[in-house]
Amino acid sequence: MSGLIDILVLGGGGREHALCWKLRQSPRCGRLVCAPGNAGIAEVADCVDLAIADPAAVVAFARENGIGLVVVGPEGPLVAGVVDALRAAGIAAFGPTAAAARLEASKGFTKDLARARGIPTAGYRRFASAADAHHYVAVHPLPVVVKADGLAAGKGVTVADSNEEGLAALADIDGPVVVEECLTGPEASLFVLADGNSIAVLPSAQDYKRVFDEDTGPNTGGMGVVSPAPLLTDALRDRALAEIVMPTLAAMAEAGTPFTGVLYAGLMLTADGPKLIEFNVRFGDPEAQALLLRLQGDLVELLLACAEGRLAEVTPTWSDETAVTIVYAAMGYPVTPITGTLIDNLDEAAALGVQVFHAGTRRNASGKLVAAGGRVLAISALGADRGEARSLAYAAIRKIRWHGGFYRRDIAKI
Repeated sequence: MSGLIDILVLGGGGREHALCWKLRQSPRCGRLVCAPGNAGIAEVADCVDLAIADPAAVVAFARENGIGLVVVGPEGPLVAGVVDALRAAGIAAFGPTAAAARLEASKGFTKDLARARGIPTAGYRRFASAADAHHYVAVHPLPVVVKADGLAAGKGVTVADSNEEGLAALADIDGPVVVEECLTGPEASLFVLADGNSIAVLPSAQDYKRVFDEDTGPNTGGMGVVSPAPLLTDALRDRALAEIVMPTLAAMAEAGTPFTGVLYAGLMLTADGPKLIEFNVRFGDPEAQALLLRLQGDLVELLLACAEGRLAEVTPTWSDETAVTIVYAAMGYPVTPITGTLIDNLDEAAALGVQVFHAGTRRNASGKLVAAGGRVLAISALGADRGEARSLAYAAIRKIRWHGGFYRRDIAKI
């Protein structure tokens, strides 16, 4: 394959900045457009205003602008059927169809699939509403996990240590609920690319979900990550592939909804082996920042091959180094982040050799960089080992001047 290709990336977070940063490095990348983008993405791509969860609007924009590949970052457009519409229009799209995206859109769907296929996961019950789950949560052995069935941007999960906490979690859910037993063990993330026929296994990662040090406080979209995951050995990875990922892909294909795109399996490494926590159907955030820092090959060719069903022709290559990403979040996150605060000195941080990915940022009327979301920056570093990458990332984050932000100080420590 050869020739320039114009690319549209949907999304405006740290994941999408990492995607745009890596796509721009490809000799095949022509015009690069991102909707809506952010202040960091604007340095490598044209940012446009587009209703990214509106399939007709995305198709119309792609046609009018000669887009040859659409890369869908967040889950919302996938569930809305954007990939379906693009494919029907003959436009290559990276990501699953709406039917395949149910693996993330409905935790209940995924739990039922796992039960039917004998995939190891936590015991569970599904309920049509929070009210229906009230008595079950009130008497369930502790701890108990309460999950909103639908999309929740990585924050719709409560691990309740008391029945009262579980009931409080129910009060915040509007819609179907899944209640699970609580698995114990370290967590790890396993990623595969799939084109409906072939797969390519990506490096593992370990995400740090809790907002504060020592894994305390509420769950967030992710406060940091290390890749590879320290405890996901090759043997455990192969077991997770054989017992969790491959049976899932087979089930989706047999149902007439083959999975294409990136499948992200959240795993609990229990005493009985890896068990499925949940699936996501897109790159994780901040996992994408760490993974793409380690990718040595051409991302355009890799994603295009995946979209066109010829993934077997491409072999991605990865750095043997360790990547560490630290999220710099706005005060008040994940409840009510304080926005509009000034951020400065990113150049000094980057000069240490790290990548500073933007998530919730914008330029104010004076052109100054300000916080515009909950997770605002993701400082990502490579090192010969976890300690070196971690030290570099923390040295860089300390160079940034931002009085309105905070970060965990124990990312990749354990």
